[in-house]
Amino acid sequence: MSAHVKIRERLDDAEIAEVLGLVEAATEADGVRPLNEHVMLHLRYGGDPQARSLLLYGDTLLGYAHVDPTDEVQGPSAELVIHPAHRRQGHGARLLRSVLELGDGRLRLWAHGDHAGAGALAARFGLERVRSLWQMRRSLFAPLEATALPEGVRVRAFVPGQDEEAWLKVNAAAFAHHPEQGAWTMDDLLRREQEPWFDPEGFFLASRGDRLVGFHWTKIHGSSEHGHEPLGEVYVVGVDPSQQGTGLGRALTLAGLSHLRARGLAQAMLYVDEANTAAIRLYESLGFARWDVDVMYALA
Repeated sequence: MSAHVKIRERLDDAEIAEVLGLVEAATEADGVRPLNEHVMLHLRYGGDPQARSLLLYGDTLLGYAHVDPTDEVQGPSAELVIHPAHRRQGHGARLLRSVLELGDGRLRLWAHGDHAGAGALAARFGLERVRSLWQMRRSLFAPLEATALPEGVRVRAFVPGQDEEAWLKVNAAAFAHHPEQGAWTMDDLLRREQEPWFDPEGFFLASRGDRLVGFHWTKIHGSSEHGHEPLGEVYVVGVDPSQQGTGLGRALTLAGLSHLRARGLAQAMLYVDEANTAAIRLYESLGFARWDVDVMYALA
């Protein structure tokens, strides 16, 4: 079957439906979603105007890739997926070649689930493993330790329409060296507030006086979307640099876990960079263990 690649700035409704169908087929076959949340939001809402979608067609849609060139420091990042019914026929190489042609020599490629096939394809094109993102999980049936907030700190729920600016400020400070999170804009935040999983009651803000100094945003993955029983997530925990070392991050994490358990959930998950050993030690001390790994590849 001959295949050709179409490059799009924005997809029409029919193309979006095709891609979402391909993603669901791959998720069912692999047990892991092939595209991250940012890319899925881009698909549904249009996303970054500089991003590109690559559609690999034969008689039907064979594969999809998303290229995001917006990180001027680290370089473009990409994710790709081939329909399970059309793998091991050279389509992955065809699509990756087109992705590389859009890059500037600094392309970074994410592979979710660390599958051997992704590693073999990356090696074929001279891409090396440069980063690993752990998924960690813990049972919510296991005991949660009691912990007190630092003196003078109070916690309340996020109020949509009121707290966005303050949250963006502390998020940028907390993740100043982590641009994937710290560079979030108002549009990024508001887009997630539109998602069906968004629940302000599970979005905890910590304040010292009138100043926001930390947060824990939880998330619940529904069974209809992810093919499993509802699962809680430590979505983002952030602490203002001035409050680091006070125990606020641990207290906020426990507050969120208690909320997820009160919702009747059996398990909680989170993502953490393998290089962030301090965070991994914290999460392991709270009962989390490594469950799965996402891998980033880059040109040697």
